Amino acid sequence: MAIVLCMKKNQEMHLSHKGTYLGLILFLIPWGFGFAQRPDALVEYRNGNYEQAVSICIDEIAANSYNLDAHVVLCWSLIRLNRYQDALPYALAGRSLSRYDPRVIEILGEISYYEGRNREALQYFQEYINFAPEGTRIETVYYFIGEIYIRLGRFRHADIALSTAVYWQPGNANWWTRLAYARENAGDLSEAITAYERALSLNAQLGDARRGLTRARQALGAR
Repeated sequence: MAIVLCMKKNQEMHLSHKGTYLGLILFLIPWGFGFAQRPDALVEYRNGNYEQAVSICIDEIAANSYNLDAHVVLCWSLIRLNRYQDALPYALAGRSLSRYDPRVIEILGEISYYEGRNREALQYFQEYINFAPEGTRIETVYYFIGEIYIRLGRFRHADIALSTAVYWQPGNANWWTRLAYARENAGDLSEAITAYERALSLNAQLGDARRGLTRARQALGAR
């Protein structure tokens, strides 16, 4: 009899617990379905929805001015939209939040690059290399450095920088073309031909690489 009563009591407790769990689930379901998914600026940026990313980041910064990630994604998006002057104050604000954040340093370098402030851009890019020698933007930083040296007519420096860029990203045909152009202008025609050929092996449709290869071969044959 005692065993029967004990079993009955256990069943009642089990049913009571099931009722409690069921009630909790029924209570939470309306709340769970009521939550709207929070928009993600980084997802929008990666999907190419730069205006939407800008809007989300501005709202996030308005809610929390110390949100460094929002400043970073906002600047990335504004740069993609060619709105460099709009990006600059947010980049400087990000710099004040985190003096040594490599993402912010690289952003300031890009803004300077696109606005033609070559030496300032070089300083930022060198700072990025010092802080993040294997950072996620290291190949792009070396590419920008190479382009700046081409602007300045320092083609051997450009060769070194662009060689490093394609080391990190060997499948970029456009960068191989720019490396070849730097070598061509430095007078290293054989090395230029090699780089032009590499660019065309990656993308046979590159007109700049085809013309550069013809030019370099003719110049080498005329020597």
